Amino acid sequence: MHEENSRREMIKKVATMALASTTLTSLANRVSAHDLAVGEALKGKINHSVCAWCYNIPLDSLCKAAKQIGIPSIDLVDPKDFAILKQHDLICAMVATNGPEWGITRGFNNPAHHDKLEEYFKHYIDETAKAGFTNLICFSGNRNGLSDEQGIENCKKGLQRILPYAEKKKVTLVMELLNSKVDHHDYQCDHTAWGVELCKAIGAPNFKLLYDIYHMQIMEGDVIRNIRDHHQYIAHYHTGGVPGRHEIDETQELYYPAIMKAIYETGFKGHVAQEFVPAHADQIASLNQAIQICDI
Repeated sequence: MHEENSRREMIKKVATMALASTTLTSLANRVSAHDLAVGEALKGKINHSVCAWCYNIPLDSLCKAAKQIGIPSIDLVDPKDFAILKQHDLICAMVATNGPEWGITRGFNNPAHHDKLEEYFKHYIDETAKAGFTNLICFSGNRNGLSDEQGIENCKKGLQRILPYAEKKKVTLVMELLNSKVDHHDYQCDHTAWGVELCKAIGAPNFKLLYDIYHMQIMEGDVIRNIRDHHQYIAHYHTGGVPGRHEIDETQELYYPAIMKAIYETGFKGHVAQEFVPAHADQIASLNQAIQICDI
C-alpha cells in the first residue's frame, strides 16, 4: 500500500513538472516571438499598415507601437489627427471620412446625397492632399431597393462630380468592398464583380477598390483568384480573421501567407492594413504576430 501511494505521488509530481515545463515553454515562445517581431527589420515585400479603430488604446500609443514593429502607416485616421501621425513620422495610407452627413449606409448610390457629398469630399480631398497622403475611403451606401445597374449608374454620376478635382490634388478615391451578410446588411458594393464594373464604368485612374479580405471571404470566397484576376482595380487591402474578425492566426479559416504571396506576385505597391479586432488581452502582441504572418 505504501509503495502504491509512493508511485501515485511520483506520477503526480512528474505530471506537474511536465505541465510547468509546457507552460514555461509556451510563455518563452510567446515572449521570443514578441521580441523577434519588435525591432526586427521587415522583409519589404509587403507595405504594412494597421487600422486605428481596432485597438482600444490612444492613437499616440498605437503610433509608438507601430514604429517599434516597423509599420510605416496607420489606416483610417481623420485629418484632425494627422498631427499625431506626423509626430511619429508615420503616414495614413487610407484616410477616413467620418462626417455626420453620410457613411457606409448613405453613399454615392443615392443622387439625393450627391450635392452634400461633393462639398464634403472636396474638403477631405484638400486635407488629404495637404498632408501629402493619397488614398481617401468612400462607400456605395445601402441598396434600399436599387438594382445593381442603377446603383452603378448613380455612383458613377456622383463620383464623376469630384474625381477630376481629386485628380488635380493627386488623390485617389477608394471604395471599400464590405459584406452584406454579417456586418453591413443591404450594403451595395458587396461583391468584387460589382466594384469592378463600377471601376470600368467610371474609367478614371484615381478611382479604385479597397479589397477587404475578411469581408470578401464571407461574401464570395475564392480570394486569391479574385485578387489575381482584378488586382488592377485594387488600391488597398484589409485583413481580418474569418469567422469573427479576430486574429489572423491558426484559429481561423484563411491562410494569410498564401494570400500575401498572391498580392505580392501581382506587383502591388500599395499597403496591406491589419483590420482585425484583437481577442487577446495583449493587443500589440496580436498585431506583432499578424505582421509576422503577412511579412512574406
